Amino acid sequence: MASNIDLFAYAFPGVSLWVIAIVVIWSLVWKGLALWKSARKQSLVWFIVILLVNTAGILEILYMFVFSEMSNRRAPQKKSVRKKRR
Repeated sequence: MASNIDLFAYAFPGVSLWVIAIVVIWSLVWKGLALWKSARKQSLVWFIVILLVNTAGILEILYMFVFSEMSNRRAPQKKSVRKKRR
C-alpha cells in the first residue's frame, strides 16, 4: 500500500510538500484576518463567502484592502442642515 506522501508525489510531480505547507499557512493567516475584519464590520455575506471559498489568500487580501474600504466610501455623509432665517 502506498503512503500518502507517495500518492502526493505521484499526483503533483515536482511540487514539494514544503510549498504546500507554506501555501496552507499563508491562506490560513489571511483567512483569519479577513474573517476577523468582516465580523467586526458586521458583513455577514463577506464572512460566509470568505469562510467557504478557498483561494489561497487572494479573496481575503482583496476583501481586506479593496472591498472593505469601498463600503467606507459609500457610507452616506451627514449633510449640514442650515436653519432658515425669517
